[in-house]
Amino acid sequence: MEQVIEPPMDTGTATRASLGFLLAKASQRWNELLHAKFSERGYGEVRPAYGSILLPLFEEDGLRIGELGRRARLAKQTMTTMIRLMEREGLVIPEPDPDDGRAIRVHLTARARRFRPVAEQVLAELDGLVSQALGAERSLELAHDLEEVSTL
Repeated sequence: MEQVIEPPMDTGTATRASLGFLLAKASQRWNELLHAKFSERGYGEVRPAYGSILLPLFEEDGLRIGELGRRARLAKQTMTTMIRLMEREGLVIPEPDPDDGRAIRVHLTARARRFRPVAEQVLAELDGLVSQALGAERSLELAHDLEEVSTL
């Protein structure tokens, strides 16, 4: 039977039934599952947050930090910190742009390239779990709705 979450009797929105709380908890659970599955496959160093940088680089390796930040929707300071952490983990190599020495391009390491099919498999598994729980149509609707919410 489908579970319906009823808001509490008071009219306050600071409850566990609030949309923000539910989105945060769903994201937290998703990240827990990602990390567990990455670890099972020998990639425990890959934090779920790295996906914001890895996915654009999987699409186009060697992006400038500014463009990578735009695609990842992350601030420059956050990008700098994450790139440094990912470099330490052996996932990316930042290098000066040969066309503009002031700019930095970020390249995937061989390990990060080997991780791509693992990430694709894990993401497909988790998408499958959501489809099982909600049904295929509702799962697609959820993906569409989350895409819209992410651009608010």
